[in-house]
Amino acid sequence: MVSEPAKAGRRDAVLEAALETFARHGYRKTSMDEVARAARISRPGLYFLFESKETLFRAAVTRTLEQDLAVAERLLGDAGKPLRERVAGAFDQWAGRYVGPLSRDVTGVIEQNPDLLGDIVETAPARFEALVTDALAEVTGRATATRVAQTLISASVGLKHQVATREDYLRRFTTAVELLVP
Repeated sequence: MVSEPAKAGRRDAVLEAALETFARHGYRKTSMDEVARAARISRPGLYFLFESKETLFRAAVTRTLEQDLAVAERLLGDAGKPLRERVAGAFDQWAGRYVGPLSRDVTGVIEQNPDLLGDIVETAPARFEALVTDALAEVTGRATATRVAQTLISASVGLKHQVATREDYLRRFTTAVELLVP
């Protein structure tokens, strides 16, 4: 008999392997066999956890976005750190970690298959924007916080396409934060 924490850990490992496999090969070219091999699980075992490739893809992306949001929320809520540091850290988690060859592939596979993901492609970015806006509203008015959050998001999107490394992203994004966040 397998314990619940062990099951959850196994499921998380499968989701991580699945996301990397989808990123490497694209959604259409990825087979359940490839995911099973990458996750070191049998194909029937994979189908026991996820009834279809679509279900697996949706679960892998949703898990990743939820984890990113949780870390961003924790970083933004850390009142012991300066606001600029919290904002830069949250954006690094939300976007900076998706800079680079394999990371670009993760973003690409998500952007190319929004119909498979459902509402999460809209709700997760909206939640991130709300988290940033709430943090900024601590020191500015709500209207200003909204405009600054939206501008930082636009800067982040542009930087992801201009830089080659996470370090370059963070360095340049920190400049945007220094210019826009009081």
